[in-house]
Amino acid sequence: MSALLDIALKAALAAGDEIMRVYAEPFDVIQKGDNTPLTEADLVSERVIVRMLTEAFPDIPIVSEETAPEDGFKPPAARFWVVDPLDGTKEFVARNGEFCVCIGLVEDGVPVLGVVHGPARRVTYAAEGPGSAIRMTQRGAPEKIAARMPPTDGIVVIHSRSHENSRRLAEYFQGKSMPVLKRDICGSALKFGVIAAGEADFYPRFGTTMEWDTAAGQAILEAAGGCVLDLDGERLGYGKPDLKNSGFLAWGARPAW
Repeated sequence: MSALLDIALKAALAAGDEIMRVYAEPFDVIQKGDNTPLTEADLVSERVIVRMLTEAFPDIPIVSEETAPEDGFKPPAARFWVVDPLDGTKEFVARNGEFCVCIGLVEDGVPVLGVVHGPARRVTYAAEGPGSAIRMTQRGAPEKIAARMPPTDGIVVIHSRSHENSRRLAEYFQGKSMPVLKRDICGSALKFGVIAAGEADFYPRFGTTMEWDTAAGQAILEAAGGCVLDLDGERLGYGKPDLKNSGFLAWGARPAW
């Protein structure tokens, strides 16, 4: 494990502890300008992560959801951290446990390191390069994980409660010989880890997301042998002027079509 991945893991776990401290008590919810929720947990998690990453690597800039400017963005360097201190705030508010901390490292437009930590589910996914994807739980030592080839009789699709779009999904599969056997539901970037661990095959998102929503998960899924494509079928890239992804398709195994 490199020093970069080591500190990213430690920061994610420390942030997760602070998130669970807030989770255990009543908390206030406010609405941001884009009508998404914000809680004390988002802010305290961000403070912990930014402090730990800055202290360890002061020369690597950090782009984090709660401090990124809303009116535009210019990539701060060829290499920078991308942080979502609490991905799935709606799940946090709903108290269903399906939220996580995301820390990714981008180099020259490519996510090369990722940590996705689900403190309520007590699971952590991490990776730094091909073949390095691991899953950690409280049940034992870290285990290597790998995405799977989809079953020959169909695939398992995983999506969020609030973002699944049956019409767009049906349109995407029209004319393709790959039936959907099952649909699983899971909030936040934890879905990337589920696919990386070979427990699902496909995670589509047809609407807009931000780079901090996907960087860590993409690094993990790609390290496990999967891929994350934009809606044109190209590898999802980073450092875009507005930080926005127009949509993406996360696969455990890239389809042949």
